[in-house]
Amino acid sequence: MPDRGDKARLRTERLAARDALVPADRIEKSLSLASHGMGAIDFDGAPVISGFLPIRSEVDVRPLMELLGDRGARLCVPVVLDKETIVFREFLPNVELVGGVFGTVGPGPDAAQLEPQIMLVPLAAFDARGHRIGYGGGYYDRAIHRLQQKGLNPRLIGIAFDCQEVASVPEEPHDIRLDAVLTESGLRPFGEQSP
Repeated sequence: MPDRGDKARLRTERLAARDALVPADRIEKSLSLASHGMGAIDFDGAPVISGFLPIRSEVDVRPLMELLGDRGARLCVPVVLDKETIVFREFLPNVELVGGVFGTVGPGPDAAQLEPQIMLVPLAAFDARGHRIGYGGGYYDRAIHRLQQKGLNPRLIGIAFDCQEVASVPEEPHDIRLDAVLTESGLRPFGEQSP
């Protein structure tokens, strides 16, 4: 069983590295990520894609979301309902955003609740096998598990800066692997390797 302290240490270190990026670099890297993502995230029709509205020093995926929306994707973002649950509400141009917990904002309760087919997942750290360290609340793990319980299997694309990669993420039984990670260097698929 992995040591939870190892995950906490890696989370703290990688978030500090992300925080150390100057704002101009974060903007440039976010735009580069959007450019790579536009060409690498393939889909047909009008899938539901969840993004997120950045907080603190997170990658700003709004440029990528706009590009994917222009290609026909239906966009949504997570909204924290309580200490354990997030839902994904439709994100439309000029939608009014309301304040949430942890400094988040999102569409209000009148927005449609959607089930994403592709999820752009924020994270604190990731490794070359597709394992991620989130922020410690387990929101995404529970949301993905709920979707899987409904027979849905969303494509999971981690969103991070290159500086958030670590040699190895300690694994726990409940962890859900990413299908790919998208950074300012491009999209890196993980394929069907053994966990």
